[in-house]
Amino acid sequence: MSESAYRVETTPRLAQWRIDALSSCTYRKSDPFKMGLWNWHLTVERNKQLYVKLYPEVSNLTRDKPPIASFIIKLVSSSSPTRKTLVHPGICDKQLKSNDDFVWAIDTLITGRLVIDVEFLDLKTLPPTGGEPASIWTSQHIKKYSNCTALSCLSRMLSEGIHTDITINAMDGSIAAHRAVLATRSPVFRSMFSHNLKEKELSTVNISDMSFDACQAFLNYIYGNFQANEFLTHRLALLRAADKYDICDLKEACHDSLLDDIDTKNVLERLQTAYLYRLPKLKNSCMRYLVNFGKIYEIRDDFNVFLQNADRELIAEIFHEVLAAWKGF
Repeated sequence: MSESAYRVETTPRLAQWRIDALSSCTYRKSDPFKMGLWNWHLTVERNKQLYVKLYPEVSNLTRDKPPIASFIIKLVSSSSPTRKTLVHPGICDKQLKSNDDFVWAIDTLITGRLVIDVEFLDLKTLPPTGGEPASIWTSQHIKKYSNCTALSCLSRMLSEGIHTDITINAMDGSIAAHRAVLATRSPVFRSMFSHNLKEKELSTVNISDMSFDACQAFLNYIYGNFQANEFLTHRLALLRAADKYDICDLKEACHDSLLDDIDTKNVLERLQTAYLYRLPKLKNSCMRYLVNFGKIYEIRDDFNVFLQNADRELIAEIFHEVLAAWKGF
């Protein structure tokens, strides 16, 4: 039998499986086909009755976000003298997890060439936080366009200085911004602008420990105008600002990024940074790089200088790791 005999043809919401011949006692399973977020299978089995099943392929996605499907399924036989079409009454908002969640038992005798036609009316998932199921098609498309438009507008508000009402004074320059945006992203800024502090009275915020370029990168991130090269260049400054102004997502983004390129030139600086800003994943990675991979011996002189200036608690942790590694040999 050719490979095409198991292939399901699809358009954005329609799946069609053509079966050239179905014997009196048979079982056949289609190749997986993509519809929505999931891969699916159709099966057809003939015993005393004809059974048609539709189900999502077993995966972590199916387990965590099982589809809630609405569809119309038809079975068309073209081998009889007259074309015969059987239509299932329809499925509405049924959660499908296993191959037994939808079974169509057909009593009518059908032989020969068949077409199984599935028109997906909607596919939904439950939000992670609970609530009513939401359509992946409607919500995904609208959310995508809405988010893109909103981010574009926020970016223009900053870059074009549209109705700004606060000035950020960096080390070597100033940038006009918006209280509402800053307050939404940072509880520290929100507190500044909510109480009778000098920032509220003077409509200025002094960030004297950031260069103009780093401050621009900081505001670009806040306004959703992420620039990859800019972010990489100013990671440490952005980490300090994220910690200072309690912007958790930026702090975590910096944390993850600093994990990606640890080497002998930066490992001691990263270790100190991890200790200072309470970044456990980064600290553990630096410790493993130095101790488990033996890089501590390659930078012995730099490491000795580091020990003279590092916090005693951090030094104690390093020696604890070294001793633990020795015991392992």
